[in-house]
Amino acid sequence: MRSKNETGGQKRSFIEEARRKQIIAAAVETIAEVGFPKASLARIAATAGVSKGVISYHFAGKDELVDQVVVTVYTEIADTLLPRLAEQESATDVVRAHVLGVAEYALAHPDRLRALTEIFVHDRGADGVPRYGAVAAEPLYESLEGLYREGQARGELREFDVRVMAVTQQSAIDAMFGYWISRPETDLLAHARELADLLVRAVRPD
Repeated sequence: MRSKNETGGQKRSFIEEARRKQIIAAAVETIAEVGFPKASLARIAATAGVSKGVISYHFAGKDELVDQVVVTVYTEIADTLLPRLAEQESATDVVRAHVLGVAEYALAHPDRLRALTEIFVHDRGADGVPRYGAVAAEPLYESLEGLYREGQARGELREFDVRVMAVTQQSAIDAMFGYWISRPETDLLAHARELADLLVRAVRPD
């Protein structure tokens, strides 16, 4: 769905982009604080210090705003991780750096991870089906599959079903964050190191 202020190929102004970023940041803060079900547009507007009408001007509805929250956080994670992953010397090093990198990002930005978890668990369509499920995770699976295939081609990884491993790795990372959010006293980095060891053992040659 297109925002009300977008027409054809028209670009948003600097002020419009700044306002959208402000609203997205307020949505993250509100969802992390009160949970997705209670994060109404009115409440998000109050957090942002604007009227609900301002949100409606920039976003077609809550679904579009939430979509932009997810895109923004995922883009930020990717921008943080990709340079680090590019420095690794082997496929197993990349697997380890990926797990540890997302854990370090979560520790630095707990509100963003809490907001994502709330969205993934509670955001459902009119049919009651989660709006973010396996289909929404497809880009993540494909990215991991590319890593595995490259490692297999170089002989650094054993032969295995790359889709099964991609789903397993991403699901394990999601479960790690869910566990940490419900038990904040958990040593997230220790958990990540242990998980990374398990995944490396699963993919490296016998």
